[in-house]
Amino acid sequence: MKKYSGRCHCGKVQFEVTTNLDRVVRCNCSLCSRRGAIMHRVPAEQFTLIAGEDYLTLYQFHTKTAKHYFCKVCGIYPFHRPRVAPDFYGINVACLEDVDSFELQPGLVDGRSYE
Repeated sequence: MKKYSGRCHCGKVQFEVTTNLDRVVRCNCSLCSRRGAIMHRVPAEQFTLIAGEDYLTLYQFHTKTAKHYFCKVCGIYPFHRPRVAPDFYGINVACLEDVDSFELQPGLVDGRSYE
């Protein structure tokens, strides 16, 4: 496994994940299809928020189980807690340093079926 550093655009929110970046996905739910992020899921123990908790804002909808976090300053979505796996973090791969998300071949999660 490799340790990745991640951050929002302005750098107020910073985090680390330790993972094998072997499976990345796009989701077609109403929120994810609009934000267009490529995501990777990690267990909570492999995620560390380094800085910026005070700069995060929370967005929830539908069942209000999933927790979607955004930076209050730059508006970037760095990570979320999935409704179907609340003990995990869904990481916005584009926020990871030294990872080119445009080179990845994401799979599809059918989030529309969960709505």
